Amino acid sequence: MIAITVKNIVKTYGTKKETITALDDISFEVSRGELFGIIGPDGAGKTSLFRILTTLLLAQGGTATVDGFDVVKDYKQVRNRVGYMPGRFSLYQDLSVEENLEFFATIFNTSIQENYNLIKEIYVQIEPFKKRRAGKLSGGMKQKLALCCALIHKPSVLFLDEPTTGVDAVSRKEFWDMLQNLKKQGITILVSTPYMDEAALCDRVALLQSGKIMSIDAPQEIVKSFKGQLWAVRSANMYALLKDLKQYEGTISCNSFGEFHHLLLKDGTNEKELLTYLNQHQHTSIELKKTEPGIEDCFMQLMNKN
Repeated sequence: MIAITVKNIVKTYGTKKETITALDDISFEVSRGELFGIIGPDGAGKTSLFRILTTLLLAQGGTATVDGFDVVKDYKQVRNRVGYMPGRFSLYQDLSVEENLEFFATIFNTSIQENYNLIKEIYVQIEPFKKRRAGKLSGGMKQKLALCCALIHKPSVLFLDEPTTGVDAVSRKEFWDMLQNLKKQGITILVSTPYMDEAALCDRVALLQSGKIMSIDAPQEIVKSFKGQLWAVRSANMYALLKDLKQYEGTISCNSFGEFHHLLLKDGTNEKELLTYLNQHQHTSIELKKTEPGIEDCFMQLMNKN
C-alpha cells in the first residue's frame, strides 16, 4: 500500500525576471508504515516539499497524494489525516504544556484522554512540566511537546521537518527512538534532516540537493553504490593539507570529515606518489589509510557528479 505519491512536483519562487526553483520535477513514493527520510542541506527544498504535502503551499506543476487524497482537490481530508511538525517551534509560547495539547486536541474534535495511549510514552517525559509555559521549555522538551500536539488526533501520516535541528545529542537519540516506536504502530513517517548520520535510521532516504533528488534507496544500498576507494588523510597542518590535496592532479574530490580529510583519487593514482607530493609540500605527521564511505561521502559524490 502506498501512503504518499509525489509526481513531477515543481515549485518556484520569485518573478519572471528572477526565479528560484525550490523543487525541480521531483517524484517518489512512500509505502504505508514506512519511515522515509528526506536528506539534504539548508535550501535543498525540504520545507517547500513538506508544505506542499500538508496542503499549506501550492506547487506550480505536478501532483501529490496523501493516503490516496489529492493535496489540492481533497485538502480537507488530507489535513484530517496528517500530523505536521514544522522546523521552527510554532506552538503558543504563552500557553502551558497542558493548554497547548488541549487546544490542538479540541481543533480536531478529540481529547487528550481519547488518544492518550498514542502519546503516553512521549508525554510522561514532559508531564512534570505540564503547567509550565511552552516558551520556557528547553529545546528537547519543546520538541517532545510539538510531537505530542502533532499526534494528538491520531494521524495516519506524520510529517516532521528538521525535528532535531538545534537539539542536543541525547535528545536527538531519544527522539529517533520515539519515531521507531511510532512506526511500529503503523504510522507512516516522513522526516527531513540536514544531519547525514540520521539517514541510517530511516528505512529509505531521498538525497535532495537544489530541488533535485539525486538518489532514493535504503541507506545501506546508497553506501554500496559509492564508486572508488576512499582514503582518510591527516597531517600537522590540516588547512594546508586540504588546499594541497584539492590541487593534486590525482584527486577527484577531497572533503573535511572530523579529524581527517576524505580523499577520492583517480584510478591508477599511486599512493607513494601522493606521499611524495605531500612531503614536497612540507607536510609532517602524515597519516594515510583506507576508509569506508558513509552517507555523507555518497552525497558529496553524487553532488559533484551532478
